[in-house]
Amino acid sequence: MSEQANPSAGGRIELVDLARGIALLAMFVYHFAYDLSYFRLIRIDVVTDPAWRAFARLIAGSFLAIVGFSLVLATRKGFDRGNYLRRVALIACAAVLVTCATWFALPDVFIFFGILHHIALASVLALPFLFLPTLVVAIAAVIVFALPFILGHDVFTQDWLAFLGFGPWPLTADFVPVFPWFGCVLAGMALARIVLPRAQGSGWASWRATSAPARLVVLGGRNSLFVYLVHQPLFIGALFLFMQATGQMAGPKLPDAEAAPFLTSCQRSCTAAGTPREICERVCSCSMDGLKQANLWVKATADALSPAEIERAREIGQACARQP
Repeated sequence: MSEQANPSAGGRIELVDLARGIALLAMFVYHFAYDLSYFRLIRIDVVTDPAWRAFARLIAGSFLAIVGFSLVLATRKGFDRGNYLRRVALIACAAVLVTCATWFALPDVFIFFGILHHIALASVLALPFLFLPTLVVAIAAVIVFALPFILGHDVFTQDWLAFLGFGPWPLTADFVPVFPWFGCVLAGMALARIVLPRAQGSGWASWRATSAPARLVVLGGRNSLFVYLVHQPLFIGALFLFMQATGQMAGPKLPDAEAAPFLTSCQRSCTAAGTPREICERVCSCSMDGLKQANLWVKATADALSPAEIERAREIGQACARQP
């Protein structure tokens, strides 16, 4: 959601704004589908569906790569510390606003380290890389991407260190931890270092939006922080009006109070055995659903299963693990 300007270079590169605007459009699609799923207006569970999860990660990665590109673009003619700090402070305040809003609206899955939180922290972590050689930045990107796989998921498992991305995946509406996602920011910085020196006089650097749709997308990309903050309240408000008008007042799919500790404990045990995090998330979610279908959920959360029921719960977990 970075909106770094490049006044010293004689104006913005509108293709960067266009790319950010296209990422916003993709985000609109995902978030609207997420809202429809959350209010049970569609059958698919967007949060757990593999295709939707991959789509969400592609969007997040695109935004973060653009953040890294924009950081280099904004500082290639000099580093304005005051302007830089103001931008970081603005994004950090927006991140706090998101946390507060979701704390009240979605207390069971509130956002404590989402995309804005990551961008604010990444803007600080990226500072030294602005002054390092391109090769060093590229190597650092590879290391950041690889580190979670090298260290595994049995380090830094304390809840207050969850934002690093090494522990079990927390139950939250949006989570973009430092590792491996900061690698996208560094990759964007390395890309900018490679292409910007060749941009002088090139067609793509001087491209300007001429059609109305393109100008609208560029405008959105140029004001992406504002667009990000207002789009979800607009979507949710529109859905409430639709549900009132049609009488479809289905309640949201709020997680059970016991779901968060169960999933956290399950995923921690699963990842500690060396199983990849994504598989653990799927197996634990599947196991929870299976326990509910077998009417064992209440007993399982109360640790009151009989020996036969424990065996049945184990069979449910094994069946979930065998699913592709």
